[in-house]
Formats: sequence, C-alpha cells, structure tokens
Amino acid sequence: MLFLLKHRAGDDWLVSNSSRTFVQLSEQLFLELTLKYPQTPKILLAYREPVQFLAGFIAACAADCQVFLCNPNWVKAEWQHVFNLVQPDLIWGQEDLHAEIPNSPSPYPPRETKIPNRIMIPTGGSSGKIRFAMHNWETLMSSVKGFQQYFQLKEVNSFCVLPLYHVSGLMQFMRSFTSGGRLVILPSKALLDEPECDINPEEFFISLVPTQLQTLLHHAPKWLSRFQTVLLGGAPAWAELLEQARYHNIRLAPTYGMTETASQIATLTPVDFLNGTNNCGQVLPHAKITIRSTTGEILGSNQIGTIAIQADSLALGYYPENFLCREYFQVDDMGFLDNQGYLNIIGRSGNKIISGGENVFPEEVEAAIMTTNLVTDVCVIGLPDNYWGQVVTAIYVPSNPEVCTDKLLHGLEDKLSKFKQPKYWVSVESLPRNDRGKINREQVQKIALKWLTKHI
Repeated sequence: MLFLLKHRAGDDWLVSNSSRTFVQLSEQLFLELTLKYPQTPKILLAYREPVQFLAGFIAACAADCQVFLCNPNWVKAEWQHVFNLVQPDLIWGQEDLHAEIPNSPSPYPPRETKIPNRIMIPTGGSSGKIRFAMHNWETLMSSVKGFQQYFQLKEVNSFCVLPLYHVSGLMQFMRSFTSGGRLVILPSKALLDEPECDINPEEFFISLVPTQLQTLLHHAPKWLSRFQTVLLGGAPAWAELLEQARYHNIRLAPTYGMTETASQIATLTPVDFLNGTNNCGQVLPHAKITIRSTTGEILGSNQIGTIAIQADSLALGYYPENFLCREYFQVDDMGFLDNQGYLNIIGRSGNKIISGGENVFPEEVEAAIMTTNLVTDVCVIGLPDNYWGQVVTAIYVPSNPEVCTDKLLHGLEDKLSKFKQPKYWVSVESLPRNDRGKINREQVQKIALKWLTKHI
C-alpha cells in the first residue's frame, strides 16, 4: 500500500479533489497508528469527507489494522449494535457523527495480542441487522484483476457517486488507485444535473443503482451516453428502464455481485446489452458460478436452481467468524446459466411467495407493474393468509392521483397470470430505500400489515 501511495504521490489522479492532500493525510494517519499504538487497534472508519475516508482506509491497511467501514448516517441503535459487535479501539470520524456514540473507546487502548489485518465491509444495513463481511487486500485485489481482465484494461478510470463505505464505492477506488487510473468522487445528489467535471466521460466507468439510472435518463441522458461503460447493480432493474437506456444508447453493463464477493462476479458487456440482451452476462475470470438443486446437485444449462459461487474475491467470513468452508458460497438467489454461459437471475429464494401452492417471485411481478407506467416505484411482498398461505401484495407509489386498483389490474391482464397478480394494493408516498437503492423489506412489511388492519 505504501509503495502504491508513493508511486502515485506526484500523479494528479483524484479529479476535483487534491491528490496531494490524500497522500499527506494517509501518511499522517499511518504515522499516528504506528507511533501511538504498540499493537494494531480495531478502527471504525466513519469520515464523511471522501478524501479523509480514503486516506484513513489506506493508512489502516498499511498499518495491518482491522478496519471497519461505517456509514456515518447510522442511527443510535445501529451504532450500538456495531459497538457491541466490534468493541472498537479507535474511531476515525467520530466528530462528524450526528448519532450519540455509546461507550466511546479511550484514545490509547492497550492491546495484548496482534490481530490479523482485515477489511470489514458492512452488509445487511437496510434491515438494521448490520454485519461485516471480512475481506483483506488480496480478496479485493482479486476482484480488481478480474475486472481488468474481463474488460481488457490496464488502467481503470472511475466516476464514483456511490458511498465509499459500501463495496460498490470502495471497489471503484480500488480499481482506479491500484491500476494507475483516475477517480472522480461526487455525491449522489449531483446527478440531478449534469455534473461539471474536467474529464472525458468516454474514458470512464460509472457505477449506478437503478434509481440513479432512472434519474439520469430523465435529467442528463446525453451526458450519460458518453460514458465508456455504465455499470448497473445493487438492485433488480425493470425491463422498461433497460429499454429506455437502449433508446438513449447508454453503454449499460448490468452486473451481479455482492459485498461477500467484493462486488461484481458476472457482467453483461455493453455490446451485448445494446444488441438486446437483458441478463447479467458472463462470469468474470476470477470467479465460477454453478447452479445447484435443493440437494446440492449441479444443474445443467437453462435449469433453474440456487446460485453457488467460487471466487478468489470471496470474503473470509462474517466478523468475527471465518467461513468453515470457502469451497463454494451458497446464496439465496435463484437463477440459471443459459447455453452461452450467461447468468440469468430469477429472484431471491427468501423473497419467494407461495400462494395457493404456486410459486411467485416478487421481482417478476414488480417488473410487470413498472411496465404499466402507473407507478413510479413498487415493492411486492407476501402477506400471511389463512386460506392461501400467502397473498401477493403490492406497495406502490402511484404516478398520478387518478391511479387506482382497477386501473392497475387492467394494466396487468396480459402481463401476469392471475395467481401472480396482487390481491392487495397499498398506495404510499415513497418506499423505504437505502442509499444504494435497496428496499428495506422489513419496513415495507410493517407498512402493509398496518394498512391491512385498517382496511381488511
């Protein structure tokens, strides 16, 4: 890390930010760790300012610390959960936090034993049950190298509008910093207008979640169409959104990945996307995906099953426990590999609704509802029912005040089988999404149950 830091010291690679400030801060924080702490501390990294955050990350990695990447906007209950789990020795960015920090650690805690360096990346925060996927420099670099090999690039230039404490933002930094590329960091709200940056978008990758893509297609489609590649992930994209991107000639690359795999392990090329393909593309060189039955048997092409992953970038475990076996990582996602080896996602097994003995995947229903143009956002869940077991329920944001249940059902007549059509429709002003566009399904469930007690 220090070699990379010195190697890039004279390179003005942080666009719209000071590369020199980054180097100086990194060295300053590294010296603080090595001089003040006889043993490596556990660090919560929560700086709001991007350069400070990245400098703290590099310093902690270089000093072989355990560093926990944190969302400074966590509420008090979430911070308490993190403190109980981690019991940190040091907090960087504490002064910037609005939440009251419980049981703040002493500035110079004694450490009896040296702990192995780990990079802890939060996952699961949308439900309030935060846990940390344990990575190290090697797993993150495996992801970087797989990305470079797949896109046949030496240097990766990234335009980052995603949070750096999340794997989606962190890996953009990792790709650019370690490959000799350039990095732009802007807040997500900057997407409301065409951002003014002294760059050529044709040389840059930009990573978006579907809600950000929707915003840019409305506000700045010509600007977005200039990017070398627009990586899309974080949440399922609906068919109409993809068609709009094609209409504007966006070089979109839908991806599949997760915190546990240090971001994407499958990606569709922009060429395939513009030619009409809507899946997640081929598996990256550093990973392998198999589709397995409920008994663990590997399935053939076009057979739907549970996704299992082998990857050099796979996390070591969830803090503080290592995975007992890293031979393959079984996830909750259902899908299949087609005859070309392209990954197709059906939905999450855990979200599956069983109504009257029929399987319903919310993602399919949500995509169909979005194509009616009667809603601007929707989440489909299953509510308990004594007769059906579960009933399909849509919580939606109407596109105009005249939208009603009859219009919605009429719009779905030729799009969904009867058993897949929602029985209950709950209109809301907005859906609870986190800053990566993911739905908080626990909150949605509470909204729907509250509506049910009043109307049924």
